[in-house]
Amino acid sequence: MDPVLAALRATECPYDIVDCDPDLADTAAFCEHYGYALADSANAILVAGKSEERPMACCVVLASTRLDVNGVVRKRLGSRKASFASPDETMERSGGMMIGGVTPFGLPSDLPVWIDALVMERTLVIVGGGSRARKVLCPPQAIAALPTAEVIDSLAKATG
Repeated sequence: MDPVLAALRATECPYDIVDCDPDLADTAAFCEHYGYALADSANAILVAGKSEERPMACCVVLASTRLDVNGVVRKRLGSRKASFASPDETMERSGGMMIGGVTPFGLPSDLPVWIDALVMERTLVIVGGGSRARKVLCPPQAIAALPTAEVIDSLAKATG
């Protein structure tokens, strides 16, 4: 069974799978083409600490905000520096997901999912679906229901 769909079902929250053109999977292009607001779009981003152990987490933030990589994320990872995981590292640690399709659903059980508190204020969010060809539309409570999920204040900062 598809691990993304299995994880979604396990949350017992309603959800819809939204098919998309893989060439339009990046957030801004997706939202513009398919008519979703950036404020309702959540990005799932793998971030790694720059140390020998390479601690990593999947951070979920609204597309209208900017992840605080070198503040809150770095401190939570216990690293002196942190950065976005490379495309290869993202695929390896996520179980084969490409950037533009990363989702918090179906990730390996040793990867924490950190959700910015602003995500929880939305009624519905659209987030990656595990591949660049689909997205998941769900209430943010579905993400928070994941076994490794934690809601964190100020994980992201407003842009603009």
